[in-house]
Amino acid sequence: MSAVITIVGKPNVGKSALFNRIAGRRIAIVHDLPGVTRDRVSAQMEWRGIPYTLIDTGGISLLKGEKGGDIITQSTVMQADLAIAEADLVFFVVDVQLGVTALDEEVAQRLRQAEKKVFLVCNKADTREMELHSQDFAGLGFERVFSVSAIHDRGVDHLMKSAMNEMPRKPVEKRIPEQMEEGVEEAIERIDAPLKIAFVGRPNVGKSSIVNKLTQSNRVIVSPIPGTTRDSVDVPFSVETDGVRQDYILVDTAGVRKERRVQDSVEFYSIKRTEDSIERSDITVLMLDASQGILEQDKKIADKIVTAGKACILVVNKWDLMAEGVRLMQEKEAERLSRIPPSKRKAEDEKRLTLNEFGAWVQEKLFFLSYAPVIFTSAEDGFNLDRLLEAIRYVAAQLKQEIPTALLNRTIAAAVEEKHPISDSGAFLKFYYATQIKQSPPTFLLFVNRKDIIREAYLKFLCGKMRQAFGYEGCPIFFITRARPKTIEPKRKPRGSASSRSRARVKKYVSRSGEKKEQIEGKARLFKKIVPRDAARRGKKSR
Repeated sequence: MSAVITIVGKPNVGKSALFNRIAGRRIAIVHDLPGVTRDRVSAQMEWRGIPYTLIDTGGISLLKGEKGGDIITQSTVMQADLAIAEADLVFFVVDVQLGVTALDEEVAQRLRQAEKKVFLVCNKADTREMELHSQDFAGLGFERVFSVSAIHDRGVDHLMKSAMNEMPRKPVEKRIPEQMEEGVEEAIERIDAPLKIAFVGRPNVGKSSIVNKLTQSNRVIVSPIPGTTRDSVDVPFSVETDGVRQDYILVDTAGVRKERRVQDSVEFYSIKRTEDSIERSDITVLMLDASQGILEQDKKIADKIVTAGKACILVVNKWDLMAEGVRLMQEKEAERLSRIPPSKRKAEDEKRLTLNEFGAWVQEKLFFLSYAPVIFTSAEDGFNLDRLLEAIRYVAAQLKQEIPTALLNRTIAAAVEEKHPISDSGAFLKFYYATQIKQSPPTFLLFVNRKDIIREAYLKFLCGKMRQAFGYEGCPIFFITRARPKTIEPKRKPRGSASSRSRARVKKYVSRSGEKKEQIEGKARLFKKIVPRDAARRGKKSR
């Protein structure tokens, strides 16, 4: 495991701005509004070849012994304390423009009690004059003081150089199963590559609860208040199955609401982070609320997944709230059917609302995600979470499939033979060759005679045949059609060649005297080319 650097401080001192500056990209949301960051936002990074983990935390806004604030404020402070506990080095960020405050002293006291190595980072020192005010923070009792400006990138390089010199060197462990002796390099690459699983959905559908339940920790903040999660939080997670350890990165995202309900810029950027998480994920888990059914916003989020071309798993959460109602309904339905003679029962009367039937209804509503498996869960009691992990492993295995070219061509050829598409002009499709060009998502290149013959409906037909042959459950399938180039005409051969003589049009006829003569249709030069000169002279003498 790599060394850990944790950034802490009171709200609105520039912790997230410093986090993004060090990371070199916008990961955490930066806003003038205090308390934007709530969860622990982490990133795996390297500084000149040295790996480390950087953690951004929410602002500590409670004094010692203070119990005020809502559940989110209390949870934010708890998350900061947990981040301090796992840190090898702490960046204690203060605002040099405001001077020392009571909350700064509170954070300093927490760090001294934790007995961690601390760098005091005086942020917002945008000018040389402001750097002089860093001396005001000497009373906090920390030896190493750095003046930086995260916005203007002043002093950050010096800060990181000093941090790398102070941090312990932790080798990165390679986990290899004992039974794997051959192909060690391939095993390392396969096992150590973490799968990114993004949990997306509407607000308050249970995304954070599922992540905490899977990791068996309070890694992300959970509350009944919609919009609790703002940043996209990467949570490392490992599970061992049959002696093979698989690493995951569970990405908890902010809930996506309707655009007209987005109230401020913070929520706007939260939604953008969610969309970015979908793009960078290997598998996207779309969370649905069983108690509310499928709403229009669920369909819009599903459309974003389809547009991004990502593998998907549909999770119907809070099934525990539906189970009792379903059971009572089934009992009433069974009692009603018992009073009806079997001969008078209609086909639809035999239906029961079971998990399978509810799953079929979900796939019917989200028909454009029909390839996605449906899992019913309950984050409250852990119902079916093991099946969710099985589904993730199965879909991941489907994404890694590499179809042999010969088998692929036989499958496509059989599908074309079964159903021939015809163009508007009456032309038939001719299939020449197919090859797989990408695994995630599965993408295949088809060489045909005409691209316009293959329409959207026929591509769906081919996708169905591919799923019958190779599975690909949870995975979208893409086809790229390409017309085979026309045959290039050979270069014109020299005059007098056999091919030129064969193109000449010659007629033979018999004269009145019975003598056979040759008549050439065309230009005179053809006559010279075909009829030998000696033969032409003999013809003149005979006349």
